Amino acid sequence: MKDYRIFIEGDSSVLIVFGDTISAEINQRISSTVQLIRAQRIEGIVDMIPAFVSLLINYNPLVISYDALKKRLEKILQLETKASETVKRVFEIPVCYGGEYGPDLKNIAAHAGLSEREVIDIHTSCDYLIYMLGFLPGFCYLGGLDERIHTPRLETPRLKIPAGSVGIGGKQTGIYPMDSPGGWQLMGKTPVKTYDPERDPAILVQAGEYIRFVEIGEAEFKRIAGLVEKNEYQVTVREGGA
Repeated sequence: MKDYRIFIEGDSSVLIVFGDTISAEINQRISSTVQLIRAQRIEGIVDMIPAFVSLLINYNPLVISYDALKKRLEKILQLETKASETVKRVFEIPVCYGGEYGPDLKNIAAHAGLSEREVIDIHTSCDYLIYMLGFLPGFCYLGGLDERIHTPRLETPRLKIPAGSVGIGGKQTGIYPMDSPGGWQLMGKTPVKTYDPERDPAILVQAGEYIRFVEIGEAEFKRIAGLVEKNEYQVTVREGGA
């Protein structure tokens, strides 16, 4: 039995739905499918947009018809990709926690009944799966936040949150890629630009990859920020079996 469905989305897009439950397994299937489609180099595909349980494929109908594309996709979807064959890429994102960089760290700790040190240790203790990108260019929807530090959003959102701010909003944690209004509780800030329109690629990470937050002090934050401005900083990326 097929574990996917293909839908027509307008005159130049198709949507592949892999299920109705957010899970690491479905995300792995979506990431594997993206890799397989890219390897096939199907002429006419413009781009692919992965989401929590689906993959939107935009194509040029003057180059490939819907029927022809669907046949190609169905053949690809019948292939099996083992998780061990997929490379796990983990981006280590440096973060300076608390103080002016994380004005809500005290709130997060108080809500959790923990010390600020314990909150930081928990937040930096795991690799967070990037389920999808959205809301803002480069904004990552991450999975894996420890339930001990789940924290409600602010009752009154801020009108401006600085780019690079790292926060918690309910059951999720993430990085604001640009200055933006927002209601997440801010616990720290990274000097790394997860979105930079002057860079190629402009967005640092992709869905299916991972982020690991690494604590740094203020002096290191300023040092890295200086390197970033001169385009001389390279984010550490670890690779291994998924």
